[in-house]
Amino acid sequence: MADVIVKREVVKSGVGFGSALAMVISYTAHKSVLWAIIHGICSWFYVGYFLLTRN
Repeated sequence: MADVIVKREVVKSGVGFGSALAMVISYTAHKSVLWAIIHGICSWFYVGYFLLTRN
């Protein structure tokens, strides 16, 4: 029961690790805040895409 409460608090606290990572990668690659926000919404999907398509 305590694990459920802790997990809910982590989710409520804000942006997840996948979203933050996607935004940092996107901003570094594109130098655009708009793209960083869009890729942050896509989260782990963008991180995977970036890893598969980078040179």
